[in-house]
Amino acid sequence: MTQDEIQDAARLLGVALDARQAGALLRFRDLLVAANQRFNLTALTDDASILALHFLDSLTAVQVIRDLQRNVGAALELIDVGTGGGFPGIPLKIALPELRVTLMDSTAKKVQFCAEAIRALGLEHIRAIQDRAEEAGHRPEHRERYDVVIARAVAPMPTLAEYLLPLTRVGGACIAMKGSEAQAEAARAAGAIARLGGAIAAVTPVTLPGRDERRALIVINKLHPTPQPYPRRGGAPRKSPLQ
Repeated sequence: MTQDEIQDAARLLGVALDARQAGALLRFRDLLVAANQRFNLTALTDDASILALHFLDSLTAVQVIRDLQRNVGAALELIDVGTGGGFPGIPLKIALPELRVTLMDSTAKKVQFCAEAIRALGLEHIRAIQDRAEEAGHRPEHRERYDVVIARAVAPMPTLAEYLLPLTRVGGACIAMKGSEAQAEAARAAGAIARLGGAIAAVTPVTLPGRDERRALIVINKLHPTPQPYPRRGGAPRKSPLQ
């Protein structure tokens, strides 16, 4: 993988990266592969998979975030829920440096890696925290604070909505990065989303250059405050998803 390959692939998604940004993604690749030798951070370790299924997949959300910026370059507050190895949050921060990003995961080793990557890449206005969405959603410093709440492959949509919407400010939006069943997932979760104060704005298909997989972004607008009982604690969002 080279800087030119990263820039060319990103350009197919409508994302223009300069040499510094492409270089940062290359450095992130090196950090990811090295960390994966110490503990199981990702099953994807070859360049082609990292480029397509980590970097480009993350960058599919760039246009949606740009559409949410009322002014070009607005410093939106974004939280990446269940970030794992820093996806999609770190590539989004590299592509849109004006974002103020929080990476959240419940696994200490993953949070530690993200913090190390942030330091190594010299990124500013981005942090990594260890927390669970069902707990963070009740903390004053997180509840209904973020302009954009994003998650990738975390949970089925009714459960995910209960994780994301309590963190989203009224007027903000959630982005759920989903696969080929996104339209059906969105339909099944519509009632839960409404109960949590949101409404589905769009289900946008996305295509990764050189890949056949069908993917989509479910975009949810936050219209009203989330009722105080949500998110439910004790694993309830997974055990008993809202209808």
